[in-house]
Amino acid sequence: MTTADVALRHYTHNDLAQIRQTLLDVHADAYAARAEEEFVQRFPWFVNHWGNKAGFSCVIAHDGGGQPIGFTYGAPSEAGQEWWREYVTTPPAETSTFAISELMLRVAWRGRGLGQHLHQALLGPRNEALAALTVDTKRPRLQALYESWGYRKVGVRQPFPDSPVYAVMVLDLTVEI
Repeated sequence: MTTADVALRHYTHNDLAQIRQTLLDVHADAYAARAEEEFVQRFPWFVNHWGNKAGFSCVIAHDGGGQPIGFTYGAPSEAGQEWWREYVTTPPAETSTFAISELMLRVAWRGRGLGQHLHQALLGPRNEALAALTVDTKRPRLQALYESWGYRKVGVRQPFPDSPVYAVMVLDLTVEI
């Protein structure tokens, strides 16, 4: 099955009750090997936190049988509150930012280009000048993948005492890649 055979559906803050369990189920599969980690177990809190933002946007991928196989979501950052700012000495002229919180796939669906397909579907309709995300520094291949999509690393942060250390990455959405 190719990305052309995958159905993408867009959701907003108003759909959170409808899609919440789907997000939790895909996460449980994607993080099965790390399910015992306290930080991983707090994922439902993150779904609620992000999903309750008025600008929340989510794209869920479904296989040909309608089963959810991956998703990505995020929300616009508040002007002046973009968390990537502390890592740059001179911010760009336009700083409106869409913060991507999650992009994950069920294990069986990785390595097929579906992550980039989801990413493009999430950001395609956005009007912000920048996208920002974090990636676990213990996953250099994933960081390199994001760099191949045009992201650049601007810093490193550990937002919670029990979270991984993340590379902070920013993508200029005003530049065609």
